[in-house]
Amino acid sequence: MDHLKLLRLWGIAEGISYLLLLGVCMPLKYVMDIPEPTFFVGMAHGILFIAYCFWVLLVGFGLKWGYANIFWSLIASILPFGTFVADRRIFSRYK
Repeated sequence: MDHLKLLRLWGIAEGISYLLLLGVCMPLKYVMDIPEPTFFVGMAHGILFIAYCFWVLLVGFGLKWGYANIFWSLIASILPFGTFVADRRIFSRYK
């Protein structure tokens, strides 16, 4: 599997973990007073976030994307649905 495909997989996994954290775990913690899922999903999301950022830098500089594409790919990791948008608008150009 090449590096770009791995980056796309990391991005999808990071995006799903972020949506789970915001959409499921936070309401469980603050509405239903069940904090445990937030710890586990939050830790998984943190690991996926770091891996995604690492792979963006690795692939971006390796394929000579330019600073703008690398910057927007990193910004996408902090926005809900951002990694899915980056996958469609940035990563798909480099197949």
